[in-house]
Amino acid sequence: MHSRKPFYILVALLFIVGLSASIYRGVKHQVPFLPGEQVQSWAVDAKISFDGTGDAAEVSFSLPQDPAYEVLVENASSPGFGLSLSDDKDARRANWSIREAYGSQDLYYKVTLVPTGVTQIHSDDIPSQPEPYLWPATEKTAAEQVINETWARSASNLSFAQQLMNAITATKRSQNMELLLSSQTATQVFLHMLQTKGIPAREVSGLYLEDQRRRQSLSPFVEVFHNGEWVLFDLVKGKQGRPENLLLWERSGHSVLDVMGGVNSQVHFSMLQDTRSALATSIDMMMMNNNALDFSLYQLPLEEQSLFKGILLIPIGVLMVVFLRVIIGVKTSGTFMPVLIALAFIQTSLVTGLVGFLLIVACGLMIRSYLSQLNLLLISRISAVIIVVIGIIGVFTLLSYKFGLSEGLTITFFPMIILAWTIERMSILWEEEGPKEVIVQGGGSLMVATLAYLAMSASWVQHWVFNFLGIHLVILALVLLMGQYTGYRLLELKRFKPLAGDA
Repeated sequence: MHSRKPFYILVALLFIVGLSASIYRGVKHQVPFLPGEQVQSWAVDAKISFDGTGDAAEVSFSLPQDPAYEVLVENASSPGFGLSLSDDKDARRANWSIREAYGSQDLYYKVTLVPTGVTQIHSDDIPSQPEPYLWPATEKTAAEQVINETWARSASNLSFAQQLMNAITATKRSQNMELLLSSQTATQVFLHMLQTKGIPAREVSGLYLEDQRRRQSLSPFVEVFHNGEWVLFDLVKGKQGRPENLLLWERSGHSVLDVMGGVNSQVHFSMLQDTRSALATSIDMMMMNNNALDFSLYQLPLEEQSLFKGILLIPIGVLMVVFLRVIIGVKTSGTFMPVLIALAFIQTSLVTGLVGFLLIVACGLMIRSYLSQLNLLLISRISAVIIVVIGIIGVFTLLSYKFGLSEGLTITFFPMIILAWTIERMSILWEEEGPKEVIVQGGGSLMVATLAYLAMSASWVQHWVFNFLGIHLVILALVLLMGQYTGYRLLELKRFKPLAGDA
């Protein structure tokens, strides 16, 4: 007797791999687990203005590269200007250029962003130790005193930054701190003191995202490196950590806007919050990453995608057939004929499909009873039944059109060959077992087809089987597991009801 352990190991592997692949796809690629989910997106417009001096002009503008937001679509409007985008690892920038720029000039940059859920910015690369800041002679002594006092009250680089921020934003500041703040901003004093102690830190520019706001400016922040991640400090508000509605626009330490050949340059931002499909958003994000599309059906042409959406529903129908036949014990005419009928129901709707199926089979059985009296060979008889089925479908379609019943036109989606074999099988069954068995198997087929249709037409099922291909391994594992079942079917238990009554 063979051991079943390898079989159960195979089933467990299929189940685990399929479930893990589906979860990974949902978490890593942000594919929604339920259809119809919505995500919030932000449309941000940047307007760059400057006055041209009549010479050649070059404009370099920093572009957002924030791990907390994914760039879906970006474009620029610059009439008469040449435009190039540089996608450097450390900094993304847009560069405009023109031979001659006279008077007022306006350039526009628009980007659509969606949150990624990242709240902490990690870095595998340890930044180099910064060069100590050289304080002016009039500020050096005051800065050293503040740094030494704050350093004594700290235990790490992060706690030093926290104590330093408290000293800068305190209501009653020391005279030394007031002296330093008289010539520099709070952000600059904070950054220079961290650099003096050799703590990796950098000034960044962020934009607060608020719906329907116009003419907004960037706010200064400082990022401090501690234990593999960058911690954000807001010296204006005296807070540590990242607000939910903050977009870090410039993190490389470079200037946000550089203009050569122009004066009075400035940039203002407008923003608008919007809602879009979570599935469409994840598809757009995957398209920006070619590796993510290696096992995605969305890289196929639309025609093939539509075809696969129907094909991938078949395993759901197969699972229903195996469960209802093996576990429940429902009798059907043909093994997987109900699955094909269920696919036809998806195209025709359930009520139209049931009526059409019953009419075709009833007419086909009457004609088949006449063909049986002619003593034809099997191949000729089946061929005749196929031709007859096509004729019946054609007649019903024409009648539906004549009477204005548009639902009847969908009857052409029925699988004609399968219907012909069904009629042949039921006719033989009628002759051998009688009409009762025909009704039992025909009714069982319709019941299984109806339940398979209800499962296959569910929006969440269609979403899963197409977007999470690993679910098909789970279905395969369940089919193999039910294939080992050798016990009584549930419908067979009625045979033991008299025994239960006697007990």
